[in-house]
Amino acid sequence: MLGLKLPTDPRWVNIVEKNIEDILTDHAYCEQKAASTAISLIVSFPEYTDLVIEMTALVKEEMSHFKMVHDRIIKNGWTLGRDRKDDYVIKLVTFFPKGGSRTTQLVHRLLYAALIEARSCERFRLLSEALSDKELAEFYRKLMVSEANHYTMFLGFARQYGDRKEVDEKWQQLLEFEAQIMKDLGKKETIHG
Repeated sequence: MLGLKLPTDPRWVNIVEKNIEDILTDHAYCEQKAASTAISLIVSFPEYTDLVIEMTALVKEEMSHFKMVHDRIIKNGWTLGRDRKDDYVIKLVTFFPKGGSRTTQLVHRLLYAALIEARSCERFRLLSEALSDKELAEFYRKLMVSEANHYTMFLGFARQYGDRKEVDEKWQQLLEFEAQIMKDLGKKETIHG
């Protein structure tokens, strides 16, 4: 369903299991960055009313997810650590050339967001199926469903605002690029790395 060309090595869950505090901190910041992305889309493209409406709802949802993750951190007696750079996103956003029309810029940003959500969904599925902490596994199962909805929403908007054939070609090219990035990742206690 997600179209990812290279699945995460299931052994990544073993890294997560040994570093739950780190993965929760990274996850919390991923939720905050997702909210920031939605806000940025509102600010950059206010003329797309249906996008603004959906992004407003998404900001609320992502911040509620941030709170859920932060609450788990507190429940475990930890504090939110510092944010770290996301090597996955840094590499991913180099794919499309800068510039172009406003529509092209919007489509590219929507495709990046769709892919980030798709990878998060895939990772959350792995966690939901393999974590020994069944409560945490169920937590990730519920979030996996949200990420899948976000992925389809972003991809749907890209197809709505851009030429469908061109958008689908760009999506496939981006998926291939992402697979190359993923060959070097999956070895750290981060959601995407």
